[in-house]
Amino acid sequence: MGREGVKRAVDVVAAVSALILASPAVAIIAVAIRATMGRPVVFTQVRSGRDGEPFRLHKLRTMRDDRDADGNLRSDEARVTRFGGWLRATSLDELPELVNVLRGDMSLVGPRPLLPAYLDRYTPEQARRHEVRPGLTGLAQVEGRNVLTWEHRLALDVAYVDSWTLWGDAKLLART
Repeated sequence: MGREGVKRAVDVVAAVSALILASPAVAIIAVAIRATMGRPVVFTQVRSGRDGEPFRLHKLRTMRDDRDADGNLRSDEARVTRFGGWLRATSLDELPELVNVLRGDMSLVGPRPLLPAYLDRYTPEQARRHEVRPGLTGLAQVEGRNVLTWEHRLALDVAYVDSWTLWGDAKLLART
């Protein structure tokens, strides 16, 4: 088994273990979301995976479906609930992505999956971020998450693609 096979085996074992450990917390969070925002509890969105292939990413819902008088969605900032903001700040909203890891859509570590609308905006070098499965966490998240420029984040994604190792993944997970 090569290093990609070992990485996949580690992903599956870790995702199953994390889902078992996190399931009581997810159940409590789901009840709170249902009580404060109604249904659905899980938010699903199409993202770009390995080789740019689309997949359905799952997250816990953090926003209301608030619309203005014309029926247009209000800004994200206006729709994020207080509880949803806390879920985002703690990254607990991303726990359902462990299911994406089990399905093989994602890995524990890799570039974060972005919307397909961004595919045509990448330079050929930046598009290399899709040579690996996207991850729950990655080098860009550990180095600066949302404070990095778009170019810096994508450069870190490509640096990860060029240099990932199982030991490096373990260190990134420990820093997350």
